[in-house]
Amino acid sequence: MATDITDTAHAVEAAAVMKLLPARPRLLALGEPTHGEDTLLDLRNELFRQLVEQEGYGTIAIESDCLRGLVVDEYVTSGTGTLDEVMEHGFSHGWGTSAANRELVRWMRAYNDGRPASERLRFAGFDGPLEITGAASPRQALTALHNYLAARVDADLLPCTADTLDRLLGADGPWTEPAAMMDASRSTGQSAEARELRLLADDLVALLDEHAPHLITATSRDEWDRARLYGRTATGLLRYHYWMADTSPARMTRLVGVRDQMMAHNLLAVAARGPALIHAHNSHLQREKSTMRMGGMRLEWWSAGALVSARLGEGYAFVATALGTIRHQGVDTPPPDTVEGLLYALPEDRYVIDASRLAAALGDTRPAPRVSPWFGYSPLDPAHLADSDGIVFVKDVPRS
Repeated sequence: MATDITDTAHAVEAAAVMKLLPARPRLLALGEPTHGEDTLLDLRNELFRQLVEQEGYGTIAIESDCLRGLVVDEYVTSGTGTLDEVMEHGFSHGWGTSAANRELVRWMRAYNDGRPASERLRFAGFDGPLEITGAASPRQALTALHNYLAARVDADLLPCTADTLDRLLGADGPWTEPAAMMDASRSTGQSAEARELRLLADDLVALLDEHAPHLITATSRDEWDRARLYGRTATGLLRYHYWMADTSPARMTRLVGVRDQMMAHNLLAVAARGPALIHAHNSHLQREKSTMRMGGMRLEWWSAGALVSARLGEGYAFVATALGTIRHQGVDTPPPDTVEGLLYALPEDRYVIDASRLAAALGDTRPAPRVSPWFGYSPLDPAHLADSDGIVFVKDVPRS
């Protein structure tokens, strides 16, 4: 098998990735099998730089809070704030502490300095305001959307006043209660106030769409796009909180599904702006159904990548990242009968591999699924080789 694929690219370069694709995709999704490793983020940064300089890409979107991402975008496009402030407030999931993420933001700001607005790189978070322990209050998104509309449309058209929103939202504590993630009874998502807020959010988003011709010319396309982001986030968060309060067996499946649906809607908005590199966990970007076990239950749902691919067709491309070792996390040399083990036997440290060619080289050979000794790393599923347009293989991931 090795002799059939060793003439594939040894360096992870944009040209090698683009060679695998029939045309330049609107969204080029680069997955990772684990989070928090700067080696993989450095690779992402270099690929983005080459895509900008060689392929005309203008946006990078990562698996981080979409509202916090606005802070990063303001900084890289206009220099608002300081780099330290942006790294502290512009990322979720602790990503702001990453040296590679800091270098990405620094490079984007330097690249944009002195360029006209039409040529500036953009940054986006495409995750919802969600953490593993819970979800944010819908206050920020709902209030921002209401404020945008209240300043630009007749007051009689608004479905409620700002005071009504504030009363229905109440304190943020019940919305962000960490215990609600595992205990539906601790969630406020199906209260009478939350149900009314869902209706009001729907009316506010409808009003935004109805007045798009006026709003886009009265403000700007960017401001209208930001208002639409607030609308998507408000309705998505309220839907997420509703399912947090659900007691049926479908609860966790609906939660993971709503999260990826929010991601997909944000990615489609990014795609509308121009070609972008997307970076997230493989499980959020793959075309096949995603699966995981939680609390003894097997969950299955369509990932953001699957949802977007269904809409964009060849406008969406997915390149999965696979790796050999993360020894500092107990992930040692992969068994030789796994996909990772076969690739680990190749002489170079990194490869860009044509997934369909690899599948053809394997023929009837069925690699064994690799079993991870560490919950934070997800090996490639050998049954899903044809799911991706390519594979980036990184032999060893040293401690960041």
